[in-house]
Amino acid sequence: MTEEKRKWNVWLPLMLSVVMVAGILIGVKMQDNPPTAIAIDVPVQEKKQLPPSSLGQGKLEELIRYIESRYVDDVDKEFLVKEAIDNILHQLDPHSSYISAEDLKAVTDQLEGSFDGIGIEFLVVNDTVVVVSTIAGGPARKAGILPGDQIVGVEDSLVLGVNADADKLLKHLKGEKGSEVLVKVYRPSTGSTETFELTRDKIPVSSVSAAYMLDDETGYIKVDRFSAHTYEEFMTALENMVEKQGMKHLVLDLRQNPGGYLQEAVNILSQLFSEKERLLVYTEGTHSSRSEYKSTGRNFYDLNNIAVLVDEGSASASEIVAGAIQDWDRGVIIGRRTFGKGLVQEQYPLRDGSAIRLTVARYFTPSGRCIQKPYGAETDYA
Repeated sequence: MTEEKRKWNVWLPLMLSVVMVAGILIGVKMQDNPPTAIAIDVPVQEKKQLPPSSLGQGKLEELIRYIESRYVDDVDKEFLVKEAIDNILHQLDPHSSYISAEDLKAVTDQLEGSFDGIGIEFLVVNDTVVVVSTIAGGPARKAGILPGDQIVGVEDSLVLGVNADADKLLKHLKGEKGSEVLVKVYRPSTGSTETFELTRDKIPVSSVSAAYMLDDETGYIKVDRFSAHTYEEFMTALENMVEKQGMKHLVLDLRQNPGGYLQEAVNILSQLFSEKERLLVYTEGTHSSRSEYKSTGRNFYDLNNIAVLVDEGSASASEIVAGAIQDWDRGVIIGRRTFGKGLVQEQYPLRDGSAIRLTVARYFTPSGRCIQKPYGAETDYA
């Protein structure tokens, strides 16, 4: 055996060993970072919690590509995707939903308690847009627009007769803070027409629509929704009636209140219970561990009697408040059977600016009741 062959016999096993080790290391590295097809833009903290199989395998995208490239007629891709998402979520429960990018801002504004616009409330009466009220501090009131004025034009568009469409008018009047809009107004009281150049601003949307004394000791507060500032508004009304008007008893009106933020409802409940660590509500789901919300024991005012008004339009966070009051015998519930929404949704953004609201848990009253009515039922069981 030559010297060259002996050297080759020595180095060959070493080279094979190096290749095998390198292959093992590469294989381990690939297992730690498996390729995934991310179908939704999950927040960073959520990506770590989702197994790779939950992020989708691209089957829907593949189907859409085949339809786009091979289908006999032209198709609206965006419409097909929306219909697919809607139908998937519809199979889950009544409250998981898809929100288009176009609608997302309006939905978010309602919950956040503000929007960018000119600050008016209006009605379309006999094909005429009539200003019902102007919001204090808003651009419309500052400019001199009055209740009863009729909006006849926005920018270059007429809004009379068949053109008096409320949804289209809202899109024209709303816009980014600081942007300008021309609004043409007819004033019936003087028969004059005037054009206002308005600069859009942040317009607050109050979720507490009424707060006053019913008698010398009983106050009334109407909460329309549980938005981001509801607790703050509620406490302002409560402080005024307790400290300045001597309120001892409370009538809390939650009729036609569709719900909103869970934490805002819990914060209000904590002001109605003097005890600390009293269970107010808990949530639980297959992929969500039990989360308990308890009273803080730091209520500012000691109220005596409490009555909560509800009806078939009281849902979600409204039912959480009513359920805690009822289970702990803290007050009386007056009205009709509530809506029966016992599911909790979380909102996840999608890549195109749209979002889904996905049911992640059920909520239970302190006694363990889940008031969610059966899916698809025509009657309420709450």
